[in-house]
Amino acid sequence: MVRLEHVDAGYPGEVVLRDVSFEVNRGEVFALLGGSGCGKSTVMKHMIGLNPVLAGDLTVAGERWTAKTRAALCRRIGVMYQSGALFGSMTCLENVLLPLEEFSGLKRRAREEKARSLLADVELLDAAEKMPSEISGGMRKRIAIARAMALDPEVVFLDEPSAGLDPITSSALDDLVLRLRRERAMTFVVVTHELPSIFKIADRCAMFDKARRGMIALGTPTALRDGSEDEFVRRFFNRGES
Repeated sequence: MVRLEHVDAGYPGEVVLRDVSFEVNRGEVFALLGGSGCGKSTVMKHMIGLNPVLAGDLTVAGERWTAKTRAALCRRIGVMYQSGALFGSMTCLENVLLPLEEFSGLKRRAREEKARSLLADVELLDAAEKMPSEISGGMRKRIAIARAMALDPEVVFLDEPSAGLDPITSSALDDLVLRLRRERAMTFVVVTHELPSIFKIADRCAMFDKARRGMIALGTPTALRDGSEDEFVRRFFNRGES
């Protein structure tokens, strides 16, 4: 579903990560891991087309990100930003409706039916007419996931979905991701550093290291925790204990 081949990630004049290569398979939950400032969010920005890669090739759903393919590819992915990034002047329903109104071509009634169905999928249909300021942080993230799914994307990117949430709300959000993956056969790419979420939802992980400016591990969470020979990887998965 997503493939990076010898990618240099970063910004003009600043290489954050060098020679990154991995694949995200259709239907899996794939986590991007590492310490603060390691480049995992930078890699996601490349994967969702916000910034071009500095070198190498990046493809999504078989299409290479280029200036010519960007508009079409943006409609084949969904993104939930860390804060949810809902429009505060719109109701929850209007936030989910927005991409449908801009890009779907559906008639008004069909758009609203689909938006309400998406809200039901994230168990927040009763919040349809509420403003983002009237609901909790966890609820805002669920609404953001519903909006990310509005155009039936082939892959959904989640940026720190558990950040700022209490353990119970975080676990419920993990359950939602697993249910959507199961019921909709969806592919998720998740930036996170929350160990409980990693072990609960991630099929595989890629780990990055700021000091070495590259990807240092790739595999299942359990394999990286129990079998990695890299001290940084072991310490990450064992809460600082080597």
